[in-house]
Amino acid sequence: MSRSYHPNITERSIVNTILKYLNSLPECYAIKTHGGQYRGGQPDIMGSFQGRFLALEVKRPGGKPTKLQMEILKKWAAAGAIAGVVYSVDEVQKLIREAVSNGSST
Repeated sequence: MSRSYHPNITERSIVNTILKYLNSLPECYAIKTHGGQYRGGQPDIMGSFQGRFLALEVKRPGGKPTKLQMEILKKWAAAGAIAGVVYSVDEVQKLIREAVSNGSST
């Protein structure tokens, strides 16, 4: 899926597709986090993949994360998490593949 604008794709449907994919992987468990007064900027999906924490901010194609979201993802990555902004399952796969092969977070 490209990052170009797709008016019929909702962030919720992308999150659900990504969760279905992640939870089908061995040694992986992920959940949708829910916002609230004290949770601003937290990633949409959190979980664990082969012992590595996942912190994923999901956006619709063309969407951009806020400054606060990026700051929080950087903190997760600095702590060793696989962290990033994703727009599709393909990007999740790429993020995980790069993090596992590099032994680092992105």
